[in-house]
Amino acid sequence: MGGKRRKSESEAMEEYGSDVELDKKEEKKKMEKGKGREILPSMIKNKEKRSAVHAKLKHEKKVEKRKKLKARDAEEKRALELGEEPPPRKIPRTIENTRENDETVCKPDDEELFAGNDADEFSSILKRERTPKILITTSRFNSTRGPAFISELLQVIPNAHYYKRGTYDLKKIVEYAKKQDFTSLIVVHTNRREPDALLIIGLPDGPTAHFKLSRLVLRKDIKNHGNPTSHEPELVLTNFTTRLGHRAGRIIQSLFPQEPNFRGRRVVTFHNQRDYIFFRHHRYIFETKESKKSDSKGKKDKDGKDGKISQQKVIARLQECGPRFTLKLRSLQHGTFDTKGGEYEWVHKPEMDTSRRRFFL
Repeated sequence: MGGKRRKSESEAMEEYGSDVELDKKEEKKKMEKGKGREILPSMIKNKEKRSAVHAKLKHEKKVEKRKKLKARDAEEKRALELGEEPPPRKIPRTIENTRENDETVCKPDDEELFAGNDADEFSSILKRERTPKILITTSRFNSTRGPAFISELLQVIPNAHYYKRGTYDLKKIVEYAKKQDFTSLIVVHTNRREPDALLIIGLPDGPTAHFKLSRLVLRKDIKNHGNPTSHEPELVLTNFTTRLGHRAGRIIQSLFPQEPNFRGRRVVTFHNQRDYIFFRHHRYIFETKESKKSDSKGKKDKDGKDGKISQQKVIARLQECGPRFTLKLRSLQHGTFDTKGGEYEWVHKPEMDTSRRRFFL
């Protein structure tokens, strides 16, 4: 009375068969999905199998890359043989070439920029009317690595002189440097026994640039390092593209004499990349190597030896002299150092870093 009707055996069997068929279809779909999806090394729990799969994938990528390079070279060779233009090479997308548009990027026909160069604080040095004379000192609390870094800076920058800081105030040191006809003042700041900042003050009228110093490697810690000579180095500044970068580059340029002595084979490089300025100090080395070349196939000398001519080949390479460090501009101030009443041209703030592709130098 009012109860549910019991299912017959045939109906129950039909329902069971349909459920089994649905389960089989679901399993088949899962298998098909698994076949289409690539097994990543991170999905494997066993360490040995995971490393083996990773090595195999790496090798496959390497082989595929080689094939593409060979095909590209073959296309270029065939185009040259036919007298056609080779296919254009693909330019890889990097953070540098996809940087945000900046209105302050310097252009080669910028007349205002050239007029500013002729009237700025460094024009007399860069026009070779004055020779740079640098005073180097430290912060009040010096460290153990500070003097070692300064001694290497004295070898890098010609006509640089070191004076102990003592208890003198920085403003008094600036006044003394002006009277002694110094063109720049460098203060090496230390924190926790490690040099962590450089303050470069242009004399007599500024500007003052504050750089963060990081990744310092002294000469003794560089493998197969060379010892620099007393010749005036060749200065290389690269990738200072904006107005601010151009100004920072001229501050660095004013520290070095503008007449390099190429006999010394010394090169000082300041390379800007993503607002980090990498400093390197190298010297050229020219080596002669003998390479044997056969005169003709099958011919022999009177002594019965193969006819081979020894040719001398000159090979040029670079040897690092040290030190090695990285700079990052923190602030640029008008005039000489003044924390209270000084006007700043530019100050880096954390809220300015809105994108990885936004650069200021």
